[in-house]
Amino acid sequence: MATRQNSSNGNQKSPRIQVVLPEDLCKKLSDLAQQESRTVSNMAKVLIQEGIKRYESSEISSSKELESKKTRTQDFINSLETQKTQRLKGVPKRLRFKKN
Repeated sequence: MATRQNSSNGNQKSPRIQVVLPEDLCKKLSDLAQQESRTVSNMAKVLIQEGIKRYESSEISSSKELESKKTRTQDFINSLETQKTQRLKGVPKRLRFKKN
């Protein structure tokens, strides 16, 4: 859970989190922040926001895809159930198995 601190005037600050990063990932984050003239923590915030948006949009699209598959399956089942049954014509033929 993110911790929330109070500022000197009594207002609550935004929640804070701590993250442990590998050296190479920290270096990449620092480089990106420098390229965009941002602080490292602000760059991390921006990247987290973008990642969450992408994640949510992929979750929505995958749930729509799953719902579409369920609908198609149910449509197929319904079409099979509405077909009328037919009797086989004639006597069933014997099956002959070939010996190899």
